[in-house]
Amino acid sequence: MGFLLFFQALFLFVLQILFSHQARAEDFISLSNATKNFSARKLAGKCNLSRGKWVYDASYPLYSSSSCPFIDAQFNCQKYGRPDNSYLKYRWQPFSCAIPRFNGLNFLEKWRGKKIMFVGDSLSLNQFQSLTCMIHASVPKSKTTFIRKDGLSSVTFDDYGVKILLFRTPYLVDLDNEKAGRVLKLDSIKNGNAWKGMNMLIFNTWHWWTHTGKTQPWDYMQEGNKWYKDMNRLIAFYKGLTTWSRWVNLNVDASKTKVFFLGISPTHYEGRDWNQPSKTCSGEKQPFFGLKYPAGTPLAWTVVNKVLSRTKKPVTFLDVTKLSQYRKDAHPSAYSGEHSGNDCSHWCLPGLPDTWNEVLYAELFS
Repeated sequence: MGFLLFFQALFLFVLQILFSHQARAEDFISLSNATKNFSARKLAGKCNLSRGKWVYDASYPLYSSSSCPFIDAQFNCQKYGRPDNSYLKYRWQPFSCAIPRFNGLNFLEKWRGKKIMFVGDSLSLNQFQSLTCMIHASVPKSKTTFIRKDGLSSVTFDDYGVKILLFRTPYLVDLDNEKAGRVLKLDSIKNGNAWKGMNMLIFNTWHWWTHTGKTQPWDYMQEGNKWYKDMNRLIAFYKGLTTWSRWVNLNVDASKTKVFFLGISPTHYEGRDWNQPSKTCSGEKQPFFGLKYPAGTPLAWTVVNKVLSRTKKPVTFLDVTKLSQYRKDAHPSAYSGEHSGNDCSHWCLPGLPDTWNEVLYAELFS
C-alpha cells in the first residue's frame, strides 16, 4: 500500500506542476507523508474497518425493499425484476474486529432531537435512503414525515425528533449559471449556508468530476479571476475539496457537529478492473473474493486523504472504497426503475450502502 500511495503521490504532484502555477516543491513530500500520517491517526488504537472480507450471512438483509417507503425506483432492484438475491446476503467482516450490529432504535435514542444531513451527489442519495430504511426497520410503526423537494429531501422520525436530510450538490462547490455559460466555481461554496446548524454532516463527491462531453454540466471552471475551459480532473477535484476543507474549518463547531467524509464509491463498468475484461457488473452474482483488488486504489482516494490530512477540524473518513470495489455484484445494472441501460455506478437497496451506514454506526457507537 505504501508503494502505491507513493506512486499516486508522484503522479498527482507532476499534474500539479503541469497544470498549476501555485504548486510548491514541498508538496511532493507532504502528500506522501500527510496521507500516511492521516491513515496512521485514523487507525491508531482501533480496528481498521476498511480491511476485511465479505462473508455470507443468512440473517441479511437488514430490511426489505417492499417494506421501506423511502427507496427510489432506481435503487429498488428486487421490485424491478432482479432474479437473484444472493447479493443481499453478504456482510462485511473486518479482519481484526467485528462491526457492531446496526440498531435503529439505539441510533434514534442517541440522536434524539438532532439533525443529520447528507451532502453530495446521487451516491449520497443512495446512502441517505439506506440509513432511513435501516432505522425504519427497527421502528416500523413509528410516525415519519417524508418530504421530497428539488435538491433537498428529509425524513423525520417524529416520535424521536430525529431529522435526516439530503442536500443534493454533486461537486460541493458551486455551479452557477452566468452570461458566459455554466461555471463551476472551484473556490466558492455559497450552498454551505444550508449545511449550518446540523449535528452531523456526511459529505461525498467525485463521480460528477469525471463527466465529459454531453454529460458534463459546466462550460467553464473558475478559480479567483482565472477561467478555464477545462482542467485535469484530479487537479480540479483537489482544488474543490480544498475549498470544502476551508469551509469546514471556518464554519463547523466540533463540539456541536460531527463531520464525516465518505470514501470514493467505485464503478464496475470495466471488467478488467477485476481481471475479467469482457464483463461489466451486468449478471454478476458474487463479490470479488481476492485479497487484492486488481485495479488498485483510485487516485481520487489519494486526493481525499491529502485534503483530509490538512483539514484542521476533525473529520472522520468513512473509508469504504476497498470494500465497495469487491462488490461488482451489487449494482442495479438493468434492474433500475429509472435508468435505462446498464447502471454499474449506483447500488441496489437493500445492499452495499447499508454497509457504509454500518461503518458509520461503528464510528459513532464503538
